[in-house]
Amino acid sequence: MTQQAVQKDFETRMQAAVDALTREFASVRTGRANAALLDAVRVEAYGNMTPINQVASVSVPDPRTILIQPWDASQLKEIEKGIVKSDLGLTPSNDGKVIRLTMPSLTEERRKQLAKTVGKFAEDARVAIRGARREANDKMKALAKDKKISEDEERRGHDQIQKATDRFTAKVDELTKKKEQEVMTV
Repeated sequence: MTQQAVQKDFETRMQAAVDALTREFASVRTGRANAALLDAVRVEAYGNMTPINQVASVSVPDPRTILIQPWDASQLKEIEKGIVKSDLGLTPSNDGKVIRLTMPSLTEERRKQLAKTVGKFAEDARVAIRGARREANDKMKALAKDKKISEDEERRGHDQIQKATDRFTAKVDELTKKKEQEVMTV
């Protein structure tokens, strides 16, 4: 493995941590309706557990409502069951054709809980980034030990790895701050 390969692998892993964080943040409920809330919800469809967006059209007609329109009307009950089983805390309203989810206002206590959850997701992403950094640094040391790169190249590699770590950690902090503001906004 070369120094460039270590760097590329490392950056890919860090980006994956940031992408995972972004997906987790999308699933955190704020006071606004967001179709991404339902990404993790699975429903029984034709013998398989399937994401809602693969059995129905999900739209957000206004800031407080999510509208779910199944492609097969026989799936309404299963979609409703899946939403109730999920821990979103939303009550589906079924009119026989579509399911409406109305976003209730969040209490102050619930906002604080969600902010803690956001912080936990962010810390998990930071841990993943630090793990990737440690692994990349170990690979750089191994390359230097095997005389595949010089000590100067190893030092430069460690510096590049640290700069990338700082850059990705700042990105995580920025996403976290934005999501916490979104959660705490009434």
